[in-house]
Amino acid sequence: MQYGAAAEQAWSYMPAMAPVVSAAESAVVVFSVSSCCMCHAVKRLFCGMGVHPTVHELDLDPCGRELERALVRLVGGGVAPPVVPVVFIGGKLVGAMDRVMAAHINGSLVPLLKEAGALWL
Repeated sequence: MQYGAAAEQAWSYMPAMAPVVSAAESAVVVFSVSSCCMCHAVKRLFCGMGVHPTVHELDLDPCGRELERALVRLVGGGVAPPVVPVVFIGGKLVGAMDRVMAAHINGSLVPLLKEAGALWL
C-alpha cells in the first residue's frame, strides 16, 4: 500500500486535466453553461460558419463544478467573472468569448478552424 498516497494525489489532478483531454476529442470544443448568453453567441458563431463544435454544458454535467474549477485554472481567471465559454480549437486553448471574437474580427479564426479540420472552405 505504499502507492496509496501517490495514487490519491494523481487522481486529484484528473479533474484539472479533463478539459484538455476533452479538447482533444474534436476539432472544436466549447465548454458552456446552457443559460449563458455569451456561450450561446459563441456556439451560434461557429454554427453560422458551418462548424459544429462538441459542446460540454457544465451545468448539465455531474462533474461540471470540477470542470469549471479546472477551466478557471487553465484560463487564469479568479473567482469572478464566470469563466465560460471556453473554446479549444485543434486541441489548443483559444480562450473565452473575447479571444474568439478577436480572432474572428482580425481574420485568424478561419485559418485556425481550417488547420484543425473543422472548416474545409
